[in-house]
Amino acid sequence: MDAEAQESFREFVANRSSALLKTAVLLSGGDRHAGEDLLQNALIKAAGRWHRIDEPEAYVRQILYRQQISRWRLKRRGRELSVAEPPEPGAGGDAASADAELRLLMRGALARLTARQRTMLVLRYFEDLPEAEVARVLGCSVGTVRSTTHRSLARLRALAPELRSLGPSEDGRRPSRDYPPVEVRS
Repeated sequence: MDAEAQESFREFVANRSSALLKTAVLLSGGDRHAGEDLLQNALIKAAGRWHRIDEPEAYVRQILYRQQISRWRLKRRGRELSVAEPPEPGAGGDAASADAELRLLMRGALARLTARQRTMLVLRYFEDLPEAEVARVLGCSVGTVRSTTHRSLARLRALAPELRSLGPSEDGRRPSRDYPPVEVRS
């Protein structure tokens, strides 16, 4: 890598690594260390081809997605991830503690999904990619994206039934509870 490409790569890492790390952490089930490893491996792969990359962020994100796919395919089935239960809610019930409680609840539920389910939800709702783009990224059909996303959301609701009260009800109306909006971000 020449000096100009090296400087361009350093600048990219300095400017975009925090956003890419958020995605990597979500893809790895909320495990920051695994997310850092995922991002580091993606950046190493991108550095080797830096002079040929037209859109660096899209290229690195594509590497992240594909590495995560490889990880879930290699993991053996039946392995469970242990997570701590969220702390009991405080008596004060202020907005900050409710927001923190919601994030812990969401992170715990996401961590209990399979890597494939978690990846689908991250791509669809955190990355806000359309179904066709998710299908292209993951190398599957749009129907597979739809069905897996549907099953993933159902599993997420089963793992954290408290989240049901935060979304629209069956008739499309929002509940009157004063909760912050549900976010998938960490």
